[in-house]
Amino acid sequence: MEFFIAEEVKQRIPHFKIGLIEYDHIQVSESPQMLKGRLRFFQESIFFDLENKNAAELDGIREWREVFKRVGTDPNRYRSSNEALFRRVQKQQYLQSIHSAVDLNNFFSLKYEIPLGIYDRNKIKGSITLKIGENDDSYDAINGRQVNLENKLVTCDANGPFGSPYVDSKRTAVQLSTTSALHIVYLKPSMRTEEAKKLLEAMANMFVQIHGGDARQQIFA
Repeated sequence: MEFFIAEEVKQRIPHFKIGLIEYDHIQVSESPQMLKGRLRFFQESIFFDLENKNAAELDGIREWREVFKRVGTDPNRYRSSNEALFRRVQKQQYLQSIHSAVDLNNFFSLKYEIPLGIYDRNKIKGSITLKIGENDDSYDAINGRQVNLENKLVTCDANGPFGSPYVDSKRTAVQLSTTSALHIVYLKPSMRTEEAKKLLEAMANMFVQIHGGDARQQIFA
């Protein structure tokens, strides 16, 4: 799959890098009890860890708040998806199970403190470009709202915007019928490439353990 990062993004964010994991021949299902239990236990652990802390102090959230500022997004008004998850957990609004792909995506986001997107590859048309959104960039988001993406990082295919480290669209959402998927991993800019490769490999291995199929990963900078 062809993936491009707009030059404006590279200029505004030093050391910016993105990980892509492509999955084929997978089977999405109700989450196994092991994943449900692990996600719940992990959220409870995070809740106690954050009792006397501000979520914005966590390294991953701090870095992504800075990324948002650099592209023109106010991080106090528009939370990155990883920060939104941590703040829900901090309020004990624990995540409910959706299905295996979304649940694992949320687990990865909490574990690595980064935004991620999981998409149905069969709903993505042509190459993908990550850019800074313009005034007419918008979509129906998975949170049920129409989201304007001006001055926000956004991924676009031949049919327009479909994803963001803010909130994703309904158009390319993974369903139980999904057999090919794409993980977009918004890495910490400070992360070294070798460390990022190991992270992607660990994510891909765990995803395939639960969903079957095979995976291949790349890093773009």
